[in-house]
Amino acid sequence: MKTFLILFISFFIIPFSNAQKISIKGTVSDAKTGEAIINAIVNTTNGKFGTVTNTYGFYSITVPSSTTKLIFNSIGYKEKKSEIKVSKNQTINVELEENINELGEVTVTGQGTDKNIKIAETGVNTISPKDTKIIPVIFGEQDILKTIQLLPGIKPAGEGGSGFYVRGGGADENLILLDEAPVYNASHLMGFFSVFNSDAVKNAKIYKGTAPAQYGGRLSSVLDIQMNDGNMKNFSASGGIGLISSRLTLETPIIKDKASLILSGRRTYADLFLAFAPKEEQRKSTLYFYDLNSKANWKINDNNRIFLSGYFGRDVFGFSDVMSMDWGNVTGTSRWNHVFNEKLFLNTSLIYSKYDYQIGIGFFADSGKVKLNSAIRDWHIKEDFQYFPNSKNLIRFGINSVYHRFTPGEVDASEVEFLNDIKVEDKYAFENAAYVSHEVNISDNLKAIYGLRLSAFCVLGPGTVYEFNNRQEPIDSMIYSQNEIIKTYKNFEPRLSLNYIINKQNSVKAAYTRNAQYVHLLSNSTSSTPADIWYPTTKLVKPGSADLYSVGYYRNIKDNMFETSLELYYKDLNDVIDYRNGANVMVNKYLEAEMVYGKGWSYGAEVYFKKQTGKLTGWISYTWSKTERVFEEINNGLPFSAKHDRTHDFSITAIYNLNKRLSFAATWVYYTGDAVTFPSGRYIIDYRIVQLYTERNGYRMPEYHRADVSITYYNKKKKHWDSSWNVSVYNVYARKNAYQITFRPINENSTQFEAVRLALFSIIPSVSYSFTFQ
Repeated sequence: MKTFLILFISFFIIPFSNAQKISIKGTVSDAKTGEAIINAIVNTTNGKFGTVTNTYGFYSITVPSSTTKLIFNSIGYKEKKSEIKVSKNQTINVELEENINELGEVTVTGQGTDKNIKIAETGVNTISPKDTKIIPVIFGEQDILKTIQLLPGIKPAGEGGSGFYVRGGGADENLILLDEAPVYNASHLMGFFSVFNSDAVKNAKIYKGTAPAQYGGRLSSVLDIQMNDGNMKNFSASGGIGLISSRLTLETPIIKDKASLILSGRRTYADLFLAFAPKEEQRKSTLYFYDLNSKANWKINDNNRIFLSGYFGRDVFGFSDVMSMDWGNVTGTSRWNHVFNEKLFLNTSLIYSKYDYQIGIGFFADSGKVKLNSAIRDWHIKEDFQYFPNSKNLIRFGINSVYHRFTPGEVDASEVEFLNDIKVEDKYAFENAAYVSHEVNISDNLKAIYGLRLSAFCVLGPGTVYEFNNRQEPIDSMIYSQNEIIKTYKNFEPRLSLNYIINKQNSVKAAYTRNAQYVHLLSNSTSSTPADIWYPTTKLVKPGSADLYSVGYYRNIKDNMFETSLELYYKDLNDVIDYRNGANVMVNKYLEAEMVYGKGWSYGAEVYFKKQTGKLTGWISYTWSKTERVFEEINNGLPFSAKHDRTHDFSITAIYNLNKRLSFAATWVYYTGDAVTFPSGRYIIDYRIVQLYTERNGYRMPEYHRADVSITYYNKKKKHWDSSWNVSVYNVYARKNAYQITFRPINENSTQFEAVRLALFSIIPSVSYSFTFQ
């Protein structure tokens, strides 16, 4: 027992001892705008003690009492040194200036560009809107979701769309956060735009592998997006005008260096041209979307800061009186940052999130519309602590509680006399989690992040739980009262990441994570649509779980000019949900009887090569992977390829800054066609041709490839005005990639069929004008 106590004290107490040391806390921000700088590096002059700023620009560092200076730097900023008062705990807030060279370009210094070698995290990428500014995308709109699809291990869900798959997971297995609020549908215009206005975004970080323990609820990835806080120094305005949409962002200090406000809006205007259409039904049609981002923050003092942020976005589509469809997200986040002392930081968050859609169908011109509605609403509370014992340790711990309300579907037929209303019962649930994680520098060469997340999901009443026989017919039911616990699921979710630094240019990493998911996106279409249904785990619907194993080798070349990596992964998926053949998803109160549960697995290799500095920058990504599923009730119980299984996925992104006035960018994308189920034959019943389907996803869509180019011209900079023109061409060589393949008779009386390829886009040119006033 005595030996055990000595070992315990040696392991936990000695690493945290701070004899003859002082602790320094503070924030690092942009000198021009006052925006907090994320992941800024704070070091002592000898480099032996260091840390980085968190999401709010806060840092804490414990150094020997003899230390006289700290060095602050971040990619794209000038290095700054700050004096320390000897032998005294203190607060040092620092502002960094952008590092602009004589060509007017932001200079990326070597400081911090070796982060991929040093950090213990695996499968993680950070993206700034500056990185996406000139990358060509469809219709010329800057789009963070389109940019991350160019990274290894991340696959686009389809032509021009903003949905994505990560390491074999489904589109609903990605947790997308905007200022901590979950965004359940991140797409506009059926996926051709994302809901994220780049002018309002400060930073985005995607975890493809082992996400820290404070994240949970999805099986495959976390995309954490932070909005700009707002300019605390001066009023500024920025915006742009394009062929499809326009945007405007206003930032202003409310109290200089203390409080600020940012408002950012975007709207398409294709519907304005419908007024000139030749036919009346076209003139009565609508087609547009809008976004509004807002955020206010108030720095009360060095120890307290408050943030209020919100997002409001909606798509509106209607074709005369025949049909209509609108959908959108609403999020709201209030946060309080509190610094207890030099070592303990707290963020408290209250969060609201809602996604809903409404489809209207008109049967007759004067009979009104039948309306189909579905929604999900969340109310969150979070407590996240960060404890900084010393420069080699960081401990995070906290709790998260979410109250869910699901509206799976309801039909409002009040405007139509011959139809009745239909409603599937709302579902209620309470999701809770507690976590703790420890980031530690075990030695100069070995770093680790390990943690545990305990999640629990309580299915709540009111509600009716059905029991079904083998023919999926209800045979019994039980009614539960309001807030009565129907069933509780619990999951232990361990996380571990290790990094062994071989030398300054090389490191190897290994990681393991287990995730659980309690909400599911239900769809029987081949691609995600706004009308898909979010549905909770219930007494019959099981939560999904995934175990991910990954290893990687990282190497930087030529003083960090080139960043390279090779990552291998294997993922096991349990209780994967699919449908029985011929399942009815829409407004079905017996929907749970249509679901089947199986297993899945995915494995692959990801290669990444990036050039970080110089006039020519960019990256090359390649992924080789295999993703399969197996269900007892599907495909005769044999394994089959998931629809998003793609053997090869390759992309090249290149950016060339010719001078301070002219930049060029190009991307080329190639991937293997998706797995798809086609009829393998047909037969005739009562003079009717019926398709015969055999193997699930046994065929392949044609391979996909496309090249995009853009040119950005920067007008001569004036004292308060900066502007640029961007001309881009999507699908420059007019490749007609297959979006859908259908089959039709060769002629009216023929029994022979032919495949017909539907291609959405050929070549699409676009032009946009962007400006900044400050």
